[in-house]
Amino acid sequence: MAKPRLDGEARAGLAMISPTLLFAILLLAAPLAAIFAVSFMTDGYLVIIREFTLENYRAVLTEPIYRQVMARSLGVAGLVTLVTVILAFPVAYFVSFVVRPERKALWLFLITIPFWTSYLIRVFLWKIILGYDGVINATLTGIGLIDQPLGFLLYNVNAIVITLAHAYAPFAILPIFVALEKIDRSLLEAGRDLGESRLMTFWRVTLPLAMPGVLAAVLIVFIPTMGDYVTPELIGGGRIPMIAKLVQTQIMALDNKPLGAAIAVTSMIIVTVLALIFLALNRRFLRARS
Repeated sequence: MAKPRLDGEARAGLAMISPTLLFAILLLAAPLAAIFAVSFMTDGYLVIIREFTLENYRAVLTEPIYRQVMARSLGVAGLVTLVTVILAFPVAYFVSFVVRPERKALWLFLITIPFWTSYLIRVFLWKIILGYDGVINATLTGIGLIDQPLGFLLYNVNAIVITLAHAYAPFAILPIFVALEKIDRSLLEAGRDLGESRLMTFWRVTLPLAMPGVLAAVLIVFIPTMGDYVTPELIGGGRIPMIAKLVQTQIMALDNKPLGAAIAVTSMIIVTVLALIFLALNRRFLRARS
Protein backbone atom coordinates (compact mmCIF):
# COMPACT_ATOMS: atom_id res chain seq x y z
CA MET A 1 0.00 0.00 0.00
CA ALA A 2 1.47 3.31 -1.08
CA LYS A 3 2.10 5.87 1.61
CA PRO A 4 0.19 9.13 1.22
CA ARG A 5 2.38 12.01 0.13
CA LEU A 6 2.23 15.43 1.64
CA ASP A 7 1.13 18.12 -0.77
CA GLY A 8 2.87 21.46 -0.99
CA GLU A 9 0.56 23.23 1.44
CA ALA A 10 0.95 20.49 4.07
CA ARG A 11 4.72 20.55 3.72
CA ALA A 12 4.76 24.32 4.05
CA GLY A 13 2.61 24.11 7.20
CA LEU A 14 4.85 21.41 8.65
CA ALA A 15 7.92 23.50 7.91
CA MET A 16 6.35 26.48 9.69
CA ILE A 17 5.51 24.62 12.90
CA SER A 18 8.62 22.46 13.03
CA PRO A 19 10.88 25.05 14.71
CA THR A 20 8.24 25.82 17.34
CA LEU A 21 7.52 22.14 17.88
CA LEU A 22 11.21 21.33 18.24
CA PHE A 23 11.65 24.27 20.62
CA ALA A 24 8.74 23.06 22.78
CA ILE A 25 10.08 19.50 22.86
CA LEU A 26 13.57 20.58 23.87
CA LEU A 27 12.55 23.09 26.53
CA LEU A 28 9.35 21.54 27.88
CA ALA A 29 8.76 17.91 27.03
CA ALA A 30 12.36 16.75 27.51
CA PRO A 31 12.80 18.27 31.01
CA LEU A 32 9.43 16.90 32.11
CA ALA A 33 10.36 13.45 30.83
CA ALA A 34 13.68 13.65 32.68
CA ILE A 35 11.96 14.64 35.95
CA PHE A 36 9.45 11.82 35.51
CA ALA A 37 12.23 9.30 34.94
CA VAL A 38 14.31 10.49 37.91
CA SER A 39 11.27 10.20 40.21
CA PHE A 40 11.40 6.40 39.82
CA MET A 41 15.10 6.15 40.66
CA THR A 42 16.82 5.50 43.99
CA ASP A 43 18.66 8.15 45.93
CA GLY A 44 22.27 7.53 46.90
CA TYR A 45 24.80 9.67 48.69
CA LEU A 46 25.39 12.56 46.26
CA VAL A 47 24.48 10.27 43.36
CA ILE A 48 21.34 8.90 41.72
CA ILE A 49 21.19 5.13 41.58
CA ARG A 50 19.43 4.04 38.42
CA GLU A 51 17.31 1.39 40.04
CA PHE A 52 13.55 1.43 39.58
CA THR A 53 11.60 2.05 42.78
CA LEU A 54 8.18 3.27 43.90
CA GLU A 55 9.49 4.23 47.32
CA ASN A 56 9.58 7.93 46.44
CA TYR A 57 5.87 8.01 45.58
CA ARG A 58 5.03 5.90 48.63
CA ALA A 59 6.75 8.50 50.80
CA VAL A 60 4.93 11.37 49.09
CA LEU A 61 1.53 9.73 49.55
CA THR A 62 1.99 8.39 53.07
CA GLU A 63 4.27 10.81 54.93
CA PRO A 64 2.12 13.37 56.84
CA ILE A 65 4.47 16.29 56.17
CA TYR A 66 4.19 15.92 52.41
CA ARG A 67 0.41 15.58 52.51
CA GLN A 68 0.10 18.63 54.75
CA VAL A 69 2.26 20.79 52.51
CA MET A 70 0.38 19.56 49.43
CA ALA A 71 -2.98 20.36 51.04
CA ARG A 72 -1.75 23.78 52.14
CA SER A 73 -0.50 24.57 48.63
CA LEU A 74 -3.83 23.54 47.12
CA GLY A 75 -5.72 25.62 49.67
CA VAL A 76 -3.60 28.73 49.11
CA ALA A 77 -3.74 28.36 45.31
CA GLY A 78 -7.50 27.89 45.43
CA LEU A 79 -7.97 30.92 47.69
CA VAL A 80 -5.73 33.07 45.50
CA THR A 81 -7.67 31.98 42.41
CA LEU A 82 -11.01 32.73 44.04
CA VAL A 83 -9.95 36.17 45.25
CA THR A 84 -8.26 37.07 41.96
CA VAL A 85 -11.18 36.06 39.73
CA ILE A 86 -13.78 37.71 41.99
CA LEU A 87 -11.83 40.98 41.94
CA ALA A 88 -10.95 40.71 38.24
CA PHE A 89 -14.50 40.18 36.96
CA PRO A 90 -15.86 43.64 37.95
CA VAL A 91 -12.82 45.31 36.42
CA ALA A 92 -13.22 43.39 33.16
CA TYR A 93 -16.99 44.06 33.18
CA PHE A 94 -16.41 47.77 33.72
CA VAL A 95 -13.91 48.03 30.88
CA SER A 96 -16.11 46.04 28.52
CA PHE A 97 -19.55 47.52 29.27
CA VAL A 98 -18.96 50.95 30.79
CA VAL A 99 -15.79 52.36 29.25
CA ARG A 100 -16.27 53.99 25.87
CA PRO A 101 -14.83 52.03 22.93
CA GLU A 102 -12.17 54.60 22.12
CA ARG A 103 -10.85 54.44 25.71
CA LYS A 104 -10.75 50.66 26.13
CA ALA A 105 -7.23 50.40 24.68
CA LEU A 106 -6.01 52.92 27.27
CA TRP A 107 -7.57 50.91 30.11
CA LEU A 108 -6.03 47.68 28.86
CA PHE A 109 -2.72 49.48 28.62
CA LEU A 110 -3.02 50.57 32.26
CA ILE A 111 -3.95 47.04 33.34
CA THR A 112 -0.79 45.64 31.77
CA ILE A 113 1.53 48.19 33.43
CA PRO A 114 2.50 45.71 36.22
CA PHE A 115 4.08 43.54 33.52
CA TRP A 116 6.63 46.29 32.96
CA THR A 117 8.40 45.45 36.19
CA SER A 118 9.96 42.22 37.36
CA TYR A 119 7.78 39.82 39.32
CA LEU A 120 10.44 39.79 42.02
CA ILE A 121 10.33 43.57 42.33
CA ARG A 122 6.54 43.50 42.73
CA VAL A 123 6.86 40.95 45.51
CA PHE A 124 9.48 43.08 47.28
CA LEU A 125 7.18 46.10 46.98
CA TRP A 126 4.43 44.23 48.82
CA LYS A 127 6.96 43.28 51.48
CA ILE A 128 7.73 46.97 51.89
CA ILE A 129 4.03 47.83 52.05
CA LEU A 130 3.11 45.12 54.57
CA GLY A 131 6.33 45.09 56.59
CA TYR A 132 6.72 45.93 60.27
CA ASP A 133 8.14 49.32 59.32
CA GLY A 134 6.28 49.39 56.01
CA VAL A 135 3.94 51.87 54.41
CA ILE A 136 0.75 50.69 56.13
CA ASN A 137 2.23 50.60 59.63
CA ALA A 138 4.01 53.92 59.13
CA THR A 139 0.79 55.58 57.94
CA LEU A 140 -1.36 54.18 60.76
CA THR A 141 1.26 55.12 63.34
CA GLY A 142 1.69 58.58 61.86
CA ILE A 143 -2.01 59.45 62.03
CA GLY A 144 -2.29 58.03 65.54
CA LEU A 145 -4.58 55.08 64.91
CA ILE A 146 -2.10 52.61 66.42
CA ASP A 147 0.67 52.97 68.98
CA GLN A 148 2.84 50.11 67.75
CA PRO A 149 3.24 48.62 64.28
CA LEU A 150 0.98 45.70 63.44
CA GLY A 151 2.95 42.48 63.23
CA PHE A 152 0.29 40.32 61.58
CA LEU A 153 0.34 42.01 58.17
CA LEU A 154 3.35 40.06 56.91
CA TYR A 155 4.64 36.49 57.04
CA ASN A 156 1.25 34.77 56.91
CA VAL A 157 -1.17 33.23 54.43
CA ASN A 158 -3.18 36.44 54.07
CA ALA A 159 -0.10 38.35 52.92
CA ILE A 160 0.72 35.60 50.42
CA VAL A 161 -2.83 35.67 49.03
CA ILE A 162 -2.82 39.46 48.67
CA THR A 163 0.53 39.48 46.90
CA LEU A 164 -0.31 36.64 44.52
CA ALA A 165 -3.76 38.07 43.77
CA HIS A 166 -2.18 41.37 42.78
CA ALA A 167 0.55 39.69 40.74
CA TYR A 168 -1.86 37.55 38.70
CA ALA A 169 -4.76 40.04 38.45
CA PRO A 170 -3.95 41.04 34.84
CA PHE A 171 -3.87 37.37 33.82
CA ALA A 172 -7.45 37.07 35.08
CA ILE A 173 -8.78 40.40 33.82
CA LEU A 174 -7.71 40.01 30.20
CA PRO A 175 -9.36 36.65 29.34
CA ILE A 176 -12.57 37.67 31.11
CA PHE A 177 -12.56 40.95 29.19
CA VAL A 178 -12.13 39.12 25.88
CA ALA A 179 -15.06 36.83 26.69
CA LEU A 180 -17.27 39.78 27.65
CA GLU A 181 -16.36 41.61 24.47
CA LYS A 182 -17.63 38.67 22.39
CA ILE A 183 -21.11 38.83 23.94
CA ASP A 184 -23.74 40.08 21.53
CA ARG A 185 -25.25 43.14 23.19
CA SER A 186 -28.58 42.48 21.48
CA LEU A 187 -29.00 39.41 23.70
CA LEU A 188 -28.84 41.62 26.78
CA GLU A 189 -31.31 44.04 25.27
CA ALA A 190 -33.63 41.14 24.48
CA GLY A 191 -33.50 40.02 28.09
CA ARG A 192 -34.40 43.51 29.30
CA ASP A 193 -37.22 43.74 26.76
CA LEU A 194 -38.65 40.50 28.16
CA GLY A 195 -38.88 42.07 31.60
CA GLU A 196 -35.73 40.70 33.21
CA SER A 197 -33.93 42.87 35.73
CA ARG A 198 -30.29 43.79 35.23
CA LEU A 199 -29.27 41.28 37.88
CA MET A 200 -31.21 38.40 36.30
CA THR A 201 -29.98 39.35 32.83
CA PHE A 202 -26.44 39.20 34.14
CA TRP A 203 -27.06 35.84 35.85
CA ARG A 204 -28.86 34.19 32.94
CA VAL A 205 -27.11 35.73 29.94
CA THR A 206 -23.87 37.57 30.71
CA LEU A 207 -22.32 35.16 33.20
CA PRO A 208 -22.88 31.94 31.18
CA LEU A 209 -21.51 33.60 28.03
CA ALA A 210 -18.50 34.89 30.00
CA MET A 211 -17.70 31.49 31.51
CA PRO A 212 -15.03 30.61 28.90
CA GLY A 213 -13.09 33.68 30.03
CA VAL A 214 -13.65 32.87 33.69
CA LEU A 215 -12.49 29.31 33.07
CA ALA A 216 -9.34 30.55 31.36
CA ALA A 217 -8.69 32.98 34.23
CA VAL A 218 -9.09 30.22 36.83
CA LEU A 219 -6.64 27.92 35.09
CA ILE A 220 -4.15 30.68 34.31
CA VAL A 221 -4.08 31.78 37.96
CA PHE A 222 -4.39 28.43 39.75
CA ILE A 223 -1.69 26.50 37.91
CA PRO A 224 1.25 28.90 38.45
CA THR A 225 0.27 29.88 42.01
CA MET A 226 0.25 26.22 42.99
CA GLY A 227 3.97 26.04 42.29
CA ASP A 228 4.99 29.58 43.18
CA TYR A 229 8.25 29.77 45.12
CA VAL A 230 9.20 33.44 45.40
CA THR A 231 6.11 34.84 47.15
CA PRO A 232 5.79 32.22 49.92
CA GLU A 233 9.53 32.50 50.55
CA LEU A 234 9.67 36.31 50.74
CA ILE A 235 6.19 37.31 51.89
CA GLY A 236 5.71 34.19 54.00
CA GLY A 237 9.20 34.49 55.40
CA GLY A 238 9.79 30.77 54.91
CA ARG A 239 7.37 30.10 57.78
CA ILE A 240 4.66 28.69 55.52
CA PRO A 241 6.26 25.94 53.42
CA MET A 242 4.61 25.35 50.07
CA ILE A 243 5.12 22.63 47.50
CA ALA A 244 7.79 24.56 45.58
CA LYS A 245 9.81 25.08 48.77
CA LEU A 246 9.53 21.37 49.51
CA VAL A 247 10.86 20.46 46.07
CA GLN A 248 13.70 22.97 46.41
CA THR A 249 14.65 21.60 49.83
CA GLN A 250 14.73 18.00 48.66
CA ILE A 251 16.71 18.69 45.49
CA MET A 252 19.09 21.44 46.60
CA ALA A 253 19.44 21.22 50.39
CA LEU A 254 19.03 17.50 51.02
CA ASP A 255 20.31 16.38 47.60
CA ASN A 256 17.45 13.89 47.27
CA LYS A 257 16.61 14.50 43.64
CA PRO A 258 14.40 11.40 43.13
CA LEU A 259 12.14 12.35 46.03
CA GLY A 260 12.03 15.97 44.92
CA ALA A 261 11.12 14.85 41.41
CA ALA A 262 8.39 12.58 42.80
CA ILE A 263 6.91 15.49 44.76
CA ALA A 264 6.94 17.67 41.63
CA VAL A 265 5.34 14.97 39.47
CA THR A 266 2.67 14.28 42.09
CA SER A 267 1.88 17.99 42.26
CA MET A 268 1.56 18.20 38.47
CA ILE A 269 -0.75 15.17 38.40
CA ILE A 270 -2.98 16.63 41.11
CA VAL A 271 -3.20 19.98 39.31
CA THR A 272 -4.01 18.23 36.02
CA VAL A 273 -6.76 16.14 37.60
CA LEU A 274 -8.29 19.16 39.32
CA ALA A 275 -8.16 21.14 36.06
CA LEU A 276 -9.94 18.34 34.18
CA ILE A 277 -12.59 18.08 36.90
CA PHE A 278 -13.13 21.84 36.75
CA LEU A 279 -13.47 21.72 32.97
CA ALA A 280 -16.04 18.93 33.25
CA LEU A 281 -18.05 20.79 35.89
CA ASN A 282 -17.95 23.96 33.80
CA ARG A 283 -19.21 22.03 30.76
CA ARG A 284 -22.10 20.62 32.82
CA PHE A 285 -22.89 24.10 34.12
CA LEU A 286 -23.07 25.53 30.61
CA ARG A 287 -25.24 22.67 29.40
CA ALA A 288 -27.61 23.12 32.33
CA ARG A 289 -27.92 26.84 31.59
CA SER A 290 -28.46 26.37 27.85
